[in-house]
Amino acid sequence: MIPRIAGVILPSNKKILYALPYIYGIGLARAKIILENAKVDPDKRAKDLTEEELEKLRKEVEKFKVEGDLKMEVAQNIKRLIEINCYRGIRHKKQLPVRGQKTRKNCRTVRHNVRRTMGSGKKPPAQKT
Repeated sequence: MIPRIAGVILPSNKKILYALPYIYGIGLARAKIILENAKVDPDKRAKDLTEEELEKLRKEVEKFKVEGDLKMEVAQNIKRLIEINCYRGIRHKKQLPVRGQKTRKNCRTVRHNVRRTMGSGKKPPAQKT
């Protein structure tokens, strides 16, 4: 049986403690809390869970904002920052780092393809024939 919680298919060979963080909005700390509240053994593999245990986990996960709802809330927060033209909103709009990082050498992931990494600038040596 394939374990499915909050619309996410969990990896069946992993322990449930490490499979729950595959759900957006659940990290390792929150996974421990959910398993503790649902009284499910964290060392149990996801494929070995009974239907009753899965139902307990689903009810515990429903208490938190996860997946689509959380993604929508984050997007709305960013949109609000952009609309009020605050510093963080401007940084989001320009696709630059928002939290004060330097931009001269790093932040390639945020800037995407603003500047491409090039070689040393030297021409390759001429080949002799």
